[in-house]
Amino acid sequence: MNQKEIRVRFAPSPTGPLHIGGVRTALYNYLFARKNGGKMILRIEDTDQTRFVAGAENYINEAFNWCGIEFDESIEKGGEYGPYKQSERKHIYKDYAEQLINSGNAYYAFDTTEELTKIRSEFEAEKKTFIYNAIERKNLRNSLTLSKEETKKLISDGEAYVIRFKMPEDETVVMNDLIRDRVEVNSSVLDDKILFKSDGMPTYHLANIVDDHLMKISHVIRGEEWLPSLPLHVLLYDAFGWEKPEFAHLPLLLKPDGNGKLSKRDGDRLGFPVFPLEWTDPKTGNVSAGYREDGYFPQAFINMLALLGWNPGDERELFSMEELIEAFSIERVGKSGSKFDLEKAKWFNHQYLVKENNETLAELLMPIVIKNGVTVNQEKLSEIIALVKERATFVADLWGQVDFFFIRPKDYDAKAVKKRWKANSYDLMLELKELLSSFEDFESDIVENAVKQWIEANEYGMGAVMNAFRLLVVGALKGPHLFDIVAMIGQEETLERIDQGLNELGRKE
Repeated sequence: MNQKEIRVRFAPSPTGPLHIGGVRTALYNYLFARKNGGKMILRIEDTDQTRFVAGAENYINEAFNWCGIEFDESIEKGGEYGPYKQSERKHIYKDYAEQLINSGNAYYAFDTTEELTKIRSEFEAEKKTFIYNAIERKNLRNSLTLSKEETKKLISDGEAYVIRFKMPEDETVVMNDLIRDRVEVNSSVLDDKILFKSDGMPTYHLANIVDDHLMKISHVIRGEEWLPSLPLHVLLYDAFGWEKPEFAHLPLLLKPDGNGKLSKRDGDRLGFPVFPLEWTDPKTGNVSAGYREDGYFPQAFINMLALLGWNPGDERELFSMEELIEAFSIERVGKSGSKFDLEKAKWFNHQYLVKENNETLAELLMPIVIKNGVTVNQEKLSEIIALVKERATFVADLWGQVDFFFIRPKDYDAKAVKKRWKANSYDLMLELKELLSSFEDFESDIVENAVKQWIEANEYGMGAVMNAFRLLVVGALKGPHLFDIVAMIGQEETLERIDQGLNELGRKE
């Protein structure tokens, strides 16, 4: 017997930007498919046209392109199981809903919104909760309580109706989940969900099951929020007589503080994005931050997300996409939610920035350098970046670490001056300037050795000299190895900066 082909899907609704929880779900599907030699499908679930948001579908595609998550079948790629947009498949769902009616697993319900609202109010008045279930459906206006003739007449007269699933009465539904193992629910607590709406469109539940079956989906890997829908979905597969896929419900991404699912509000409150890319709301014009625009490398973003809910079973934290594919297994996905950690997200980006080659970083930084009125060739910028990148988290941070290589201090850090510009600093720097003027070769190690010998020979304090020297060259007590800085800016510029600093700071009284 041939092994069943692994086919997974990510099926977002184009109702707004993609939450990073959704990206993680897609990532786990992608890793699972690639690890097992399977296929990854992108299906747009747009049956609820009332919630459609312009631009959301393009956003989804652009986000996955940036993340490096590739699909084998999609609207863009095509494939033998298309169309891959549910609104283009809407003609097929009615037949399946009717099939369930004919098999006794679904029924027509003619209750109006007003009627159901009235019933709910009556239940609430008695401090009860109304559920359209196996008990209550016996008292309502549907094809189970009406005769066949009455039902046919209502339909032929154009009476609005929905098609509901006929939930079994008091039956234990047994389900298996790859992460949560065996799950049992009694059908008496479940309601008769609407499968087909009065507007001629299927609900998520019907369209999702039909499409997964027709697209031969072998594993449904989705968020924990869909766990309450699992009993219905399992019963639908049984009602159709179809082979069920395997299910895996991923743990939630939790807010960094307190309890609960990570939301956009948490990101706004704590100052981090919850979307992969920046999103502009087409209705309000409000802009929400994105990881791409905030300066994260896509590899760092993906690496961070992968470890929110899954662990490789060892101490490793840094993975390329290929290494994630090799290491990934559903068995190592946890049951409990994972708290988002902004500092850890930044840590990942720092690791990737340090690993990135200097030429690429120079190319990325160059627009910022030019914007600040500096002209420098890429080769020299690469050399400077090599000296400072350990101190940066994002590419944009690099400018604050390299600006003094190109621009003389306009002012001097007041705290540093107060603490480090001593009574003898002026004379020490005059003497140091004379020494630095004597070099024919201004390489870092040559200058460093000579300056240290001069300090030792004269029994000057190393800190007293080096802090004052850095203050004059940089304007603050920051930056990489000082002799690397002066070698990079050159002898003439170093001497001129000393002169400028001496004029500005003068002798301390």
